[in-house]
Amino acid sequence: MKKFKKRIFFLLSIFLFSLVLFLYINNNILLAKENPRMPKIGMAVEFNDHAACAYVAKYKGWFKKAGLNIKSFESYITGVALASALVRGDIQVAYICLAPAINAYGNGKVKIKIVSGTHLYGYGLVVNQAKINSLKDLEDPHIKVACVREGSQCDLFMNLLFKKESISKKLILKKIMRMNPPHQIILIKAKRIDAAFLPEHYASLAERLNFKMIYTAKDLWQGFPGSVIVVKNELIKNHPEIVKTIVNISKKATRWINNHPEEAVQIIKKELTISGEKIFPSKLSKITLSLVIKKEDIDRSMKRLVYTNYVDPAMVQKVINKMAEIGYLKSGFDAKDILDLSF
Repeated sequence: MKKFKKRIFFLLSIFLFSLVLFLYINNNILLAKENPRMPKIGMAVEFNDHAACAYVAKYKGWFKKAGLNIKSFESYITGVALASALVRGDIQVAYICLAPAINAYGNGKVKIKIVSGTHLYGYGLVVNQAKINSLKDLEDPHIKVACVREGSQCDLFMNLLFKKESISKKLILKKIMRMNPPHQIILIKAKRIDAAFLPEHYASLAERLNFKMIYTAKDLWQGFPGSVIVVKNELIKNHPEIVKTIVNISKKATRWINNHPEEAVQIIKKELTISGEKIFPSKLSKITLSLVIKKEDIDRSMKRLVYTNYVDPAMVQKVINKMAEIGYLKSGFDAKDILDLSF
């Protein structure tokens, strides 16, 4: 009888402890939601699969479940456009390519910190095989080449490729057409450009239009950095617990993506389709959405990226140095000035 009573007492104690813990956690979440002092977070991402962890976390409702007050979740067509938007006070958190983040900090003097990574690689050169057989063919004055704006990660990739492969930067830059990735896809479909430097998932879309991927970021550098999570300094100073939560959720989403690749592809396809309908003007939307994002496009694209939250300070410094060397930064700076990896 005594043993039976002790067992009952032990089981009851465990139940009560679990109940108290459950109520405590949920009460904190409710308080966070109801607390008028909880700041509203403006969050922004690039419109591509680089921001997969943000899209997955949004889709699964993890930001909301953690008690975060996300007032907006905006998608931008390019990292350069997102970097410009960071100047505004309504965006506190951004999932953005590394080069535009560095530009925003170094040239725009935006007070931000990189608190996490999201992926490696994710940029490529796709070409019309009927006209281009080698990288040297890009120098032909009749070959039409397109790339995203100066200061983008894709543009950095292009410049570094020229140097590594001894391609004439002068010959190509005097004829280069600068445009955002959706516009490049439209012109590829219309057969008006012959080569395009594109971020994923657009590079994979171009392959469906019979362009061939002939060079990727992985061919350029092992460990070529992709996108990062940047946070305004003010949010770090006043609410480090929120920053910690965002980083933890992003890490959770990244683990989930790597453990559930097929489900992740479906979610990203769905989220990009929804976002595309919102951000493109109606006329452009009809043209762009005629290229329906297919599961195989996203599957091929995501397999080219390495989804990781790790940030290598040495790689960040290398990118800063290369950007200064190209002339995209007024002056170089120490990577530790833009990094806060304590979360």
